[in-house]
Amino acid sequence: MSKDSSKSSIISKPLNQRSQYLLKTLINCYVDEGTPVGSKTLAETAGLNISTATIRNVMANLDAMGLVSAPHTSAGRVPTNMGFRMYVDSMLEYNPIEKAIKEKLQHELNPDQDKESLINIANNLLSDITQMAGVITLPKSGQLNLRRIEFLPLPDKKILAILVMNERDVQNRIMHVDKDYTQDELIKVSNYLNQHFMGKDIFQIRALLVKEMQRARTQVDELMAAAVNLASEALKPDDANETYRLQGQANLIRFNEADNANQLQQLFQVFQNKRDMLGLLDRCIQADDMQVFIGSEAGIDGLDDFSVISVPYGTKEHTLGILGVIGPTRMEYSKVISVVDITARFLSLALGAEGK
Repeated sequence: MSKDSSKSSIISKPLNQRSQYLLKTLINCYVDEGTPVGSKTLAETAGLNISTATIRNVMANLDAMGLVSAPHTSAGRVPTNMGFRMYVDSMLEYNPIEKAIKEKLQHELNPDQDKESLINIANNLLSDITQMAGVITLPKSGQLNLRRIEFLPLPDKKILAILVMNERDVQNRIMHVDKDYTQDELIKVSNYLNQHFMGKDIFQIRALLVKEMQRARTQVDELMAAAVNLASEALKPDDANETYRLQGQANLIRFNEADNANQLQQLFQVFQNKRDMLGLLDRCIQADDMQVFIGSEAGIDGLDDFSVISVPYGTKEHTLGILGVIGPTRMEYSKVISVVDITARFLSLALGAEGK
């Protein structure tokens, strides 16, 4: 399971075995009950021959490290997103998928069905089994390779981007920018982009642009920064085209995290903002394995108390898309990850059986 280097803060010193066990026990209790976990409850659940005073000292150390926090002075503690990250990265124990779930997936994802039906069924099953919001990106109708990109200046801080995809597909996009560019500047930007990205798939280019943006900031390269910014805008996914589907968003209302009306409103605004969702899903589709974004790791305001778990579906040679779930950070990660993984496997098998 991979994660971006930016996802987790570095812990200055490793946890000893007892601290790891107590953190793991606390998270399991919190996932089950959804309420702060006190020292007495932790002592009873952990089954260790230590006093509650010792447990309080361990919790104080974990708190100082940013792994747990106390929502109220007199309350117990809850895991932070950093604590959940450590838990997911190093403490999960996976159990075999329940036989009934496996049989249901295998039966419902029947290879005899068409691609459209299989995609909808997989997303519905994932949402239903996990009781979270299911998300799936649709297979690309065909690969789009960038052949050439040109920019023309327009009045009022606007630029016309001319994209040549594959052999004959020409797309024009008018972009609003925060400064005026001269024709010479735009020619230099076009030359830079054509030199570095010509012939590459646009999904691959979007991932490369993120790295280039970071490099431009480090090197304080104005040409590179301008090129990356304009290309990122020009190659944004088109909102008019359906590229992903959400299912079961209402499932999230049942979690304690969604009790706050303002928080719930922010969450559903995220679902409605296609640009943010597509940006996140683009990051997921570039990976070749399971991705787990916890809270702010997703990079979207409104998802601070939620996690995104995704995995590609298709073949090793050709990824068709990704499927996954969006749920509270307080989730049973081992089960959800296993369900997402096996659903992707059965969907991949069904789609590949007839070369769909």
